Amino acid sequence: MDTFTSNDEPKMKKDYDKKVFVNRNLTLESIKCYGFDMDYTLAMYKSPDYESMGFELIRDRMVSVGYPHEILRYTYDPSFPTRGIVVDTTYGNLLKVDSNGNILVCSHGFLFLKQNDIYFYYPNKFIQRDDTERFYILNTLFNLSETYLYACLVDFFTRCTRYSNLDEGFQHGDLFMSYRSMFQDVRKAMDFVHDKGILKDQTIKNLEKYVIKDPGIPVLLTRIKEVAKVFLATNSDYNYTEVIMKYLLEGYTQAGYPRKTWRSFFDLVVVDTRKPLFFADGTVLRQVDTNTGKLRIGTYTGDLQHGTVYSGGSSDIICDLLDVRGKDILYVGDHIFGDILKSKKRQGWKTFLVVPELTKELQVWEEKRAVFEELKRLDVFLAELYKHLDSGSKECPDISAIKTRMTVLTYRMDICYGQMGSLLRSGYTQTLFASQLIRYADLYSSTCINLLQYPFNYLFMAPPVLMPHEAASQNSAEVASSEQNSHGVVTNRN
Repeated sequence: MDTFTSNDEPKMKKDYDKKVFVNRNLTLESIKCYGFDMDYTLAMYKSPDYESMGFELIRDRMVSVGYPHEILRYTYDPSFPTRGIVVDTTYGNLLKVDSNGNILVCSHGFLFLKQNDIYFYYPNKFIQRDDTERFYILNTLFNLSETYLYACLVDFFTRCTRYSNLDEGFQHGDLFMSYRSMFQDVRKAMDFVHDKGILKDQTIKNLEKYVIKDPGIPVLLTRIKEVAKVFLATNSDYNYTEVIMKYLLEGYTQAGYPRKTWRSFFDLVVVDTRKPLFFADGTVLRQVDTNTGKLRIGTYTGDLQHGTVYSGGSSDIICDLLDVRGKDILYVGDHIFGDILKSKKRQGWKTFLVVPELTKELQVWEEKRAVFEELKRLDVFLAELYKHLDSGSKECPDISAIKTRMTVLTYRMDICYGQMGSLLRSGYTQTLFASQLIRYADLYSSTCINLLQYPFNYLFMAPPVLMPHEAASQNSAEVASSEQNSHGVVTNRN
């Protein structure tokens, strides 16, 4: 907690990238169990090297199944993709949308479409997000490499003179290649490098290159285990989990303390969870033979055995084995859908979303705050133009210049985050990802290690949010109070 001098001047203030941010009040004192995902949560991968490696693997796979060798010329550009992008598999566009499906940014390959072009594809500049057959949301950090590869494919075939451009794909002789089939091929390539263990094998061979080894992780887990139960629930298999967690947790020695195995940091370890299925019916719970990595036959039905690793299961089984209820658990993960949304909606767990991009988001926000403040001023100015008009008014204010200026400012701010803009906003408007973060994540931060900055009885307080009618009432009261003071009326400050 921040400390202050008698003059109310900050004596010590946490850097923003060390803070945990709050959407709903939560007291750590009430948390009896902490759960952690592994990939991009405890195991943070080095960006952009890791995404670049993933991109090259799926790019090469696409060529091996028949795609033109020319796509090997493409290399990963981390400035282009961001999370939360929606793929329109009908027209091959990449879309950034708000919570209602309104389109904020649209690209076709690497060509960013202007307003009139967007309206050609989407007459209402709007999509039905529930149409999951057509629209696919790329929510995870693992998706960044395939987002970029899909843009590369659209770019290549659009510019390649051997192919004719059609509304829903490309024609070459009697061969038609739809945007949908291209995206399905990219997804299959991604599944291939994951399922065959190619991505994991490359990671294991170059741990220092791809995995961040932060000494804060064993410290955090050790301190949590002193006050609560701790479990690991990961979609990764046991053999990969063993290598990664050993690299992250073993090797740190403390004077007077015995050397610890990585499994001793947890009360329960569950691999192969198949989230989000894990938060619903789940799968068969089996024990893992830690010597071979193979699963023991039959369903495990006994009590929790410390040091045992389990495979599969469900969130209900976690609660039974650890003897905790959903409200007692704070689950930490990076996947807005598989980790946070499902654990919150289906189980009522407390949630902590890891958002590695937040460090850059905060940096740009601080640097470009003046641009955002100008956007706010223009928004207020627009409101003032209409303030004294009613249904009987005939005048129509000319706001074209203001709207143009707001568009320019939004673009200037967006481009500072990357080509697709910010993960969380486009100018004044929050993205779909931001709205899900606010709705389902009780806490969020750039890394779970930031929990070390707070005592384990800390009360996280969310800032009060007024509804529009409450804000209007408060603003009216403040204006009235200000007018009274300006006329020499003394107010009671007690």
